[in-house]
Amino acid sequence: MSKIYHFSPFTQQRRPEDQTCVLRSYIRQRDTLIKSASVHVQRMQKALIQMNVHLHKVISDVTGLTGMKIIKAIVAGEQDPQVLASLKDPRIKSSTADISKALTGDYLCEHLFVLQQELTLYEVYQQQITAVDAQIEKCLASFEPKTLLQPPTTGRKRRKKPTANHPTFDLHNYLYRMAGVDFTLINGLDALTVRTILSEVGLDPKRFPTVKHFTSWLGLCPGQKVTGGQVKSSKTRTVVNRAANAFRMAAFSLTQSRSAVGAFYRRLRSPLAGLCPSRLGTPKAITATAHKLARMFYLIFRTST
Repeated sequence: MSKIYHFSPFTQQRRPEDQTCVLRSYIRQRDTLIKSASVHVQRMQKALIQMNVHLHKVISDVTGLTGMKIIKAIVAGEQDPQVLASLKDPRIKSSTADISKALTGDYLCEHLFVLQQELTLYEVYQQQITAVDAQIEKCLASFEPKTLLQPPTTGRKRRKKPTANHPTFDLHNYLYRMAGVDFTLINGLDALTVRTILSEVGLDPKRFPTVKHFTSWLGLCPGQKVTGGQVKSSKTRTVVNRAANAFRMAAFSLTQSRSAVGAFYRRLRSPLAGLCPSRLGTPKAITATAHKLARMFYLIFRTST
């Protein structure tokens, strides 16, 4: 006899619109591909270290322009450290001599074979990510725009260099037209973070009657375990939520921020945690700051409609 599962209206009304669910599927697939590609990057680094080639010590990103040129040259058969070091981009801070020293190693055939295979697999995943990006852009363009204006400009400096794994198209502009509000004005939220949050939450803030409903659904608000009229624990609920993880990552990115939210995070993260009740330590400070960011996100979203 098959089981019959009943879903409460509370759970059903939290499901985004069908069009948003399509976008969410593409985004989740893209995140899965990025995680799989990162595994092959680690294996490429392992093969290089086994050859006593410490490229990661002189170049911060081995999958960048310089790193991939050097790795592809090694796979093609080049083993001269001077020739490999000459492939560096002028913007690399490490000198040619330092890079040449780091590339002096034992290029054993078995490790070169592993490096070649991992490089091929990494490039395959990059091709698949590009294909998913094309589908995401097509899906974003299908949304009915709430505004045809360009995102507002502010005096705050924005990151000129795109972050890692950023799509090639103008994601910021698509999100602004789709939502009608620029969420990147909130400190800590970039276009990739907003994309993840909107794909999980949806475009209708009325699905969450109040900000408390929203933060409770995310699992970021303090819990309330009461026994005998006394609060025994205020620990947050364990919730698997991609939007909540995005808010936590945004909170952690404010470590060096000079904004008010960044100061709030650093105050709670103080090493005096345990000695002063107002200091929570790093994990709880991240959750508390993510809760604040979620409240800001909801209030802007709700008042913009």
